[in-house]
Parts: sequence; C-alpha cells; structure tokens
Amino acid sequence: MRKTSPSPASPRPSMPPSSGVATCHPAPTLTVAYGRGEGREGERSLAVEMPVNVIYGDVPYAVMMTTPADLADFAYGFSLTEGIVAGADEIRGVRVETGEGGMRLVVDLVPGRLREHLARKRALSGRTGCGVCGIDDLKDIPKAERRAAPGVTVSLSAVERAVRALDDLQVLGRETRAVHAAGWAGRDGQVLAVREDVGRHNALDKLIGALLRAGARPEDGFLLITSRCSFEMVEKAASFGAAVLVAISAPTSLAVERAALHGLTLAAIARHDTVTLFTAPERLTVP
Repeated sequence: MRKTSPSPASPRPSMPPSSGVATCHPAPTLTVAYGRGEGREGERSLAVEMPVNVIYGDVPYAVMMTTPADLADFAYGFSLTEGIVAGADEIRGVRVETGEGGMRLVVDLVPGRLREHLARKRALSGRTGCGVCGIDDLKDIPKAERRAAPGVTVSLSAVERAVRALDDLQVLGRETRAVHAAGWAGRDGQVLAVREDVGRHNALDKLIGALLRAGARPEDGFLLITSRCSFEMVEKAASFGAAVLVAISAPTSLAVERAALHGLTLAAIARHDTVTLFTAPERLTVP
C-alpha cells in the first residue's frame, strides 16, 4: 500500500439496469420450535432457479442452472469468460426464448468466432453455475488471457465505501437469503452495477456482461463478489481485465496463485472495518 493522489476517472458509461423478471416464488412454510413441536404457519420468498440452455448458432453448448433475469448480460459475460469471444463486438445478438421446463439463450456470433467455437466445442452440463463441469482433462480448464491494466490504483476508502454499500443493493438477496451478488464500483467506491444469481459464477458473468454491453473500461473501477473466491472467479475477473477483485468471503489457495499470476489485486474477507490483501497490495492506496 502507498499514499497517492487519485487520478481523474474517465466519464462513466451508462449501465444497463438489472431486468425486472420475476425472480422470487412464494412458498407456504411451517416453522417449528425445537423440542416443543409448536408450529407457526407463514410464507417465504424463494429464489427462482431454472435451467437455461446456452446455444451458439444452433448448437447447444451448456445447460446452466440460473436465476432467469439479466440473461442477455449473462450471455455476454459467459461467452467472454468461457473464451468463446474476445469482446462484445463478436456477438451479433442474443435471443431469450421460454421453453418447456426452462429457457433457451441463443447467442449469434460473428461467423469467424462461430467456426472457431464449433471446432473446439465441449459438452457442459452445469449444476448451479458450475465452473468446470463437463471437462475431461485438466488442460481444458479455461484460463484467462487478459492481464490487469498497469498503473491502476484504488484507495482503501473507496473499497470501504463499496463494501458498505453493497449490502443495501442486493434486492433479491435481502428478500430470499439464497443468492450471490457481484458488483462493479467506480474508483471512488460508488457501486454502479449489481447482478444477483443463485450461482456465484453466474452473478459475476452477468455483471461482466453488463459491463461489456455498457462499454465500461476495466481500469475505471473494481469488482466485488459476496461469495468465496475460488480460482474460477479470479479467472473470470482476469478475463475482463479487472485490476482489483474484492471478495466478502475468503479465497482458495488456487485463487491466490492465479491472481498473482495475472497481476490481479485480490482483497478478501472484506468487512466494514478491515480487508485482507493477498496479492498485489501496491494497488490499494491510502488517500
């Protein structure tokens, strides 16, 4: 960590809002006290979880269990972090279709990318945003190719501001207590976009997709996640080119190893008063 004067930020792109698709389902409940057998009837909002078939052209690629909101964002982010596209300009369009028992997400790639994708297609049957399901060999695990932009710094006060703000911005999480969230904050700590999902990978893919669609620059902010930080989350952040990833929970050993390799600042176990730095601490400054 070092003291520095904040550099001016670029104008902020307009972020697409989180879509208003129904993501909660009411369910009757009976709450029972231990040892007494007394019950209290009530109702609770449950997070909706359903299969989404991701299709490129007319070729199925993955079935992911996800919250059926912000699916266009998910298509963009998933395509980038899976290494299918290198940028938003390689996606010509996304079509969301409702089918029997789930949804279809049809992604139209530019011709060259579609050919490359078909040449290396792998089957993937996901659980809830499973990161490596369906891979037959360790060498096939996706690895990010982008690296964090050099010279990017973020103040500790900005991280604190974002961590404090994220709690109140998790609308679905507050109602269901069953989803993860990913947020994007400007370098001043203002949280500009939040995406939520039953799968932690999906939440981050949705957020990255929203940023791609808005034309956001990785060097103009930092990522936050409410879940534990596994290596897949680091790879996704690095795929976007993020310089700083802040996690509310702890990282895994491989996540720290990959973050160091990518030159990504990994700050985790983030609380309202402290944060633990694991890699590249020089990016976080004291104003």
